[in-house]
Amino acid sequence: MADAQSASYDVVIIGGGPGGYNAAIRAGQLGLKAACVEMRGTLGGTCLNVGCMPSKALLHASELYDLANSEFAGIGIEVKPKLNLGQMHKAKDDSVAGLTKGIEFLFKKNKVDWIKGRGRIAGKGKVEVDGDAGKTVLDAKHIVIATGSEPTPLPGVAFEAGKVIDSTGALALSSVPKHLIVVGAGIIGLELGSVWRRLGAQVTVVEFLDRITPGMDSEVATAFQRGLTKQGMTFKLGSKVTAAKSVKDGVELTVEPSAGGAAETLKGDVVLVAIGRRPYTADLGLETVGIETDKRGFIANDHFKTSAEGVWVIGDVTYGPMLAHKAEEDAVAVIELIAGKAGHVDYDLVPSVVYTAPEVAWVGKTEDQLKEAGVQYKKGKFPFAANSRAKINHETDGFVKVLADAATDRVLGVHIFGPQAGEMIGEACITMAFGGSSEDIARTCHPHPTRSEAVKQAAMGVEGWTMQA
Repeated sequence: MADAQSASYDVVIIGGGPGGYNAAIRAGQLGLKAACVEMRGTLGGTCLNVGCMPSKALLHASELYDLANSEFAGIGIEVKPKLNLGQMHKAKDDSVAGLTKGIEFLFKKNKVDWIKGRGRIAGKGKVEVDGDAGKTVLDAKHIVIATGSEPTPLPGVAFEAGKVIDSTGALALSSVPKHLIVVGAGIIGLELGSVWRRLGAQVTVVEFLDRITPGMDSEVATAFQRGLTKQGMTFKLGSKVTAAKSVKDGVELTVEPSAGGAAETLKGDVVLVAIGRRPYTADLGLETVGIETDKRGFIANDHFKTSAEGVWVIGDVTYGPMLAHKAEEDAVAVIELIAGKAGHVDYDLVPSVVYTAPEVAWVGKTEDQLKEAGVQYKKGKFPFAANSRAKINHETDGFVKVLADAATDRVLGVHIFGPQAGEMIGEACITMAFGGSSEDIARTCHPHPTRSEAVKQAAMGVEGWTMQA
């Protein structure tokens, strides 16, 4: 931690998450004097500390546990796994600690000052930090707001430790719930629900809409829900939670049809509220420079510039997908603009991934969006059941879908539901970034046997020459 007393910087970043720390590191690389103000005791923000990273650790560990219980015997491995949840949490925490130390090293390497404390704007070119040593003020030519987001609470349902929890609480449960009720069928709720389902919990998902994962291609979402149901998750769609009552051995939820109708009571020992995230703008001092948020709490931007001179905004606290990798792209772009270089992010090419098993990944337009816009397109689709590597590995659920412009063959969207989907979507991102066609993918040699051949075969299917029995 640097001595912040009367310090002056080219750029001060408020927030040390994926957007903030990448901005700070890039600023250091470009020779700017940079400071990153973070109120958490470690760098990395929500993603690294209580989000992306620890959830992936539990997803991986719980998948191995589930495979040992359900799949190993069939391929000749006879074991009787015993869950040690404490050790699973320790392994998760150790991995997170190693990653946070890595960011600290990169700060030192690039001469970035980490200022520990809560940061707020205190007028033009001023950032006030309330830290352990009291309040200090930093002078900044440029200020970057990168404060991220927080879980959205459910009106009328108060959080209660161990009973009604958010995603952070779901990463730290000390025992496996008998019945976990997940409110919200978005990515976070389904990922964490799948963790505890694999470890032995009964999982019920309550969703206001009549489908899961809004924003996902509807054909993929339907197949995804079918797969999760087959794994043991139960869905109550078109339902809303109107009340929660804490009882001795759990929580009772009052649930009604979203369209109106008779209420019913669901009882679980733990309720996970995962209805989305909202921008974190509490006590940021925005009013001192005339910045206002919209009604949802987002700070508007014009190519990362706010309405206040010298104040920029990136990541979840402004518009665009609320994803860590989007914040990282924002971070590089904003610092390069500050440094007088070109900086830009194409939000149409930000991929999304659901890290369940199988995974779901997509980039670009969905079929629903293309139909609504009246765009003429062609579709190629290939099932993992016909992919050699997936078949050998007993991972045959899902498919790849490639959507291409009917006239130009330019790829408009790629959607993957299947094993390692998140690792394969990058190929589609690159193709689309260069304005590539489905034929470009179809005529590019892919290694055999790999799951990625399913992407090639789906691209071949756009013109009808898929090699499929």
